Amino acid sequence: MRINGQHFETIWTDRNNKEKIKIIDQQKLPFKFEIKTLTTFDEAYNAIKEMTVRGAPLIGVTAAFGVYLAMLGKVNNEKLADFISLTCSKMKTARPTAVNLAWAVNYLESELQGVKSVVEARILSFNIAVKLKELEIEYSNAIGEHGLQLIEEISKQKKGTPVNILTHCNAGWLACIDWGTATAPVYKAHQKGIGVHVWVDETRPRNQGSKLTAYELAQEGVPHTVIPDNTGSHLMQHGMVDLVLVGSDRTTRTGDVCNKIGTYLKALAARDNNIPFYVALPSSSIDFKLSDGIKEIPIEQRDGDEVRFALGKEGKTQLVPSDSPVANYGFDVTPARLVSGLITERGICEANEEAIKKMFGK
Repeated sequence: MRINGQHFETIWTDRNNKEKIKIIDQQKLPFKFEIKTLTTFDEAYNAIKEMTVRGAPLIGVTAAFGVYLAMLGKVNNEKLADFISLTCSKMKTARPTAVNLAWAVNYLESELQGVKSVVEARILSFNIAVKLKELEIEYSNAIGEHGLQLIEEISKQKKGTPVNILTHCNAGWLACIDWGTATAPVYKAHQKGIGVHVWVDETRPRNQGSKLTAYELAQEGVPHTVIPDNTGSHLMQHGMVDLVLVGSDRTTRTGDVCNKIGTYLKALAARDNNIPFYVALPSSSIDFKLSDGIKEIPIEQRDGDEVRFALGKEGKTQLVPSDSPVANYGFDVTPARLVSGLITERGICEANEEAIKKMFGK
């Protein structure tokens, strides 16, 4: 996708030195566009932990490049297997909820089993990280094509008047590598000339919607309006929302969807107002080991200062009395019964175990 008319991806290798990994500092957006360089495992780890990069698919790819960067350090051939194991184990602790991180690192670790030298490990880990990046781009593009069908159908029903889509958090190309998940169908529709308008939840407390999704959509020229988080249900009651499209940080094999806190409330409001609620996600976001999202998915509890302070163009502003306790749950789980369908790289399926198994096999 584009920034100031120039195509960017969210992570790439320096064209002159593949030992330098470039990322967009998402903490600075939308007020400043800044590129950071990762050269060590710790820098990649901290970029994930501190949300310089965020979004489940991007976290997974960044983690893979982080393991590659670790291989560039001083590693003893005799202790290589232990080093790989410890490195991968630590990387998986950077963020607990998004399953893509563990999925990518586990895949990379399995592929590195049996390597005989550090040089071999470096070459292989780099190639795998690049492969995973390309795979996520491919997935997002396919998700866009499949989700486009939903928007086209609604557009026909509305005789070409704009399709009003509500989204939550940022499930755009900034959260992925390119295209995004929930935004991919929107971009595809816009490029095809189909009228769309996006209601963008601000998504407190880190405002990924008002800062990142709005920034993306503006750069692509997609009509949109930023709204406070609790406005969506009012809009639904008054017929101003045609479709809810969200992403996912982890979805169980039974179709329970874990996404940014507040997603569950959107699903409840959509059900009450007979509005389709779809989740766009790559298969790398499906945790096939879990069946009960509410009981089994670990919910990240983040620093209370994210709620106490708002970070704007002029810096931090305190919002909460200094002596008031704060709870900051990062995610919630939407039960499968509230999900109209899952938009994946292989197509759209119902949010239940039978349909998911049929879509993805064993």
